Amino acid sequence: MSTIFSILRALQVNSSPSVLARLFTAGTFVFLLYKAGSWIVRNYSSPLRSLPGPPNPHFFWGHAKSIYQADQSALQQQWVEKYGPTISYNGLFSTRVLWTMDTRALNHILTNTYTYQRPRQTRYHMAQLIGQGVLVAEEDQHSNQRRALNPAFSSAAVREMTEIFIEKSQMLRDRWLDEIAKSDKGDAHVDVLSWLGKASLDMIGQAGFDYNFNAIYAKEGECEVNDAFNTVSISMHTPRLRAIFQAFFPFLRIFKTAGERNLELAQANMRRLGLQLISEKKASVIAASKESNVGKKELLGRDVLTLLVKANMSSDVPESRRLSDEEVLAQFPTLVVAGHDTTATATTWALFSLTQHPEIQRKLREELLTVPTENPTMAELHALPYLGMFVKEVLRYHSIVPQSTRVATKDDIIPCSTPYTDRHGVQRNHIHIQKGDMVMIPIHALDRYKPYWGEDAGEFKPERWENLPDAVKAVPGVYGNLLSFLGGPRACIGYRFSLAELKAVLFTLVREFEFELDVAADRVKKRTAVVQRAIVVGDESEKKSQGRMPIIVRQHVRA
Repeated sequence: MSTIFSILRALQVNSSPSVLARLFTAGTFVFLLYKAGSWIVRNYSSPLRSLPGPPNPHFFWGHAKSIYQADQSALQQQWVEKYGPTISYNGLFSTRVLWTMDTRALNHILTNTYTYQRPRQTRYHMAQLIGQGVLVAEEDQHSNQRRALNPAFSSAAVREMTEIFIEKSQMLRDRWLDEIAKSDKGDAHVDVLSWLGKASLDMIGQAGFDYNFNAIYAKEGECEVNDAFNTVSISMHTPRLRAIFQAFFPFLRIFKTAGERNLELAQANMRRLGLQLISEKKASVIAASKESNVGKKELLGRDVLTLLVKANMSSDVPESRRLSDEEVLAQFPTLVVAGHDTTATATTWALFSLTQHPEIQRKLREELLTVPTENPTMAELHALPYLGMFVKEVLRYHSIVPQSTRVATKDDIIPCSTPYTDRHGVQRNHIHIQKGDMVMIPIHALDRYKPYWGEDAGEFKPERWENLPDAVKAVPGVYGNLLSFLGGPRACIGYRFSLAELKAVLFTLVREFEFELDVAADRVKKRTAVVQRAIVVGDESEKKSQGRMPIIVRQHVRA
């Protein structure tokens, strides 16, 4: 502040508070004018304007409002049918957005991660929720974090964790059996989304940090991490225009709402537990290192955090490639929130699909009951063909994360495998894009795209995986010709973890129970923020954005 006054005195400007206030107001106005001018120039000079697409319905909202109100990707799919596979439309503030179903173009975008990054507002919002972990970091920081985490998510590491996934699944099974035992009708009416969230949290706790959250058996309010997660989850799934403005105008972050204060408290609780666990892991490694040099080949642990801390402290890792304590800490909420929410949601939609297709439920149960043990290994789970097809179809049909946004950090030319005709009638086999242009990765739309998947793309059919169309094989996903876990250097690092967890839960529950939807199917809808959570139209889950999936559970009587 003294520097400001010195400058003002040097310029012979009256430094009274009223003058300073007027200068601040004028400076703010000039800043906003500059930002608005820059946006107008960039937006109206964007080469995406030459792409085919729908007219802009509103200067401020663009198509953002109508897209949010429609079913996921429904409008974009209509536009693709009308204008072709490569289009542009207007997002918030009329910003141009690229939407393409071209697999070559998508592969280019997903593999050039320094050129196509998450937008500033997305990174800010995610950082507010889960910190600066591997999901938020970009460029060298992301590469460094991912390099440190890779050993913890290898096939060998996940193989060791499968026992934990089965154990926690059996605990959930036993809780549901207890609920059935209380009923005179031999069934239980359960919110499977809530229960699967608790089970997933316990799996993340044990496999991720060697820590027992005990969410499955805890009563309401007894599991601090579960309560903290619920606070973060509600914030994730509540649309907030305010967060977008905060990303661009930092001074708005000074004024906190009640929800933001609750979020900060939840993050503080997760941070405190994270620091405690990291301290314990580091102390263990230091104690072991006094006995022998800790080389990378000796770094064998069971949980993700132990493997991360050991790898980060390994003597054969250069100092420049080690993560700071803050970076290690940032992985804690990332794993808890991201790993928990996606898997619990995927399993919820899997059980919903079984209620809608009794024949598929019967066929899957028959296969699972052929396994002679209640405690299969990861190899035994992956060796079950119908379970594998069913899981892939759940990921395809329900697209847990429906889309992902990128922004171009520099001008670029994107190659296309299928030519398109621009607004001027010229056929193109590439897309010109300029710095600042937005790109949408159409995960859900691509997973239902009829030119790739066939005319039955809108149907739930696990059997389709026995003989996939050739066009699907060009989808640049890291798993199963799907974009569920994305692809390229930023593909989901925990996809093996998630698949093993999902299969373990389904193996245990489908062998033991029969499932029936507890409400009319047309009342179950998807609400999208980060993931597509289930809500029931007309009840509290719709109002509070918490999600709910009510299912009647009965014990299966084996012949």
